[in-house]
Amino acid sequence: MHILKYFIKAVFLLCFSISFSQGIGSQKKDTIYKNKYGLRVGIDLYNPIYTLIDDDRKGLELVGDYRISKKLFVAAELGYLENITDEDFINFTTNGQYIKAGVDYNAYENWLNMENMIYVGIRYGYSSFSQTLNTFTINNDHFFHSLETIENGQKFDNLNAHWAEFVLGIKAEIFNNLYLGFSFSGKKMISTKQPENFKNLFVPGFNRVFLNNSGFGINYTLSYLIPLYKKAK
Repeated sequence: MHILKYFIKAVFLLCFSISFSQGIGSQKKDTIYKNKYGLRVGIDLYNPIYTLIDDDRKGLELVGDYRISKKLFVAAELGYLENITDEDFINFTTNGQYIKAGVDYNAYENWLNMENMIYVGIRYGYSSFSQTLNTFTINNDHFFHSLETIENGQKFDNLNAHWAEFVLGIKAEIFNNLYLGFSFSGKKMISTKQPENFKNLFVPGFNRVFLNNSGFGINYTLSYLIPLYKKAK
């Protein structure tokens, strides 16, 4: 009997110690959970996909961001674009490169070991490009009965544009350190150098220039986070 009592007590003490140690371990795990800090680099999928379905557009954009605090990231996009614009009375080719830089604020509160983002951001954009006037159409009378299309081929070099944009987007971790993202941006042209008698209707990185020098863009990104260090959450 005494041996049985001692055995029961020993089992009870062992179970209690295991459960107590697990509790401490889980508390420690919760306390020492850390956010990943590092460089996230990737590619915008929009231009390569668009290139496959439309011969009038060719381009590539690289994206990246770097975490500087729990909620704040510095971000940049770098790319080049060749685009043929075909309007009712004009056809022209735009060719150039661009860079955009700014910050993103993550408004999403992650649980446990999640590293997702629902963010807002701002960007400053700059593009250097050329325009080639392929064809234009002139009217030879007042009733548009006699339209003549003229092949031109004149090229305008050393053009540029500066703009600001507001970004709203998401980044979801689909596998460890691999992210799929989507973003929408509204743009406002600050200044642009353009040829005489020929307005810049399309700018690499800005895209189509609408009324009041405004524009918009969308991005589908695939990126990978290179963790450099961790900080306690």
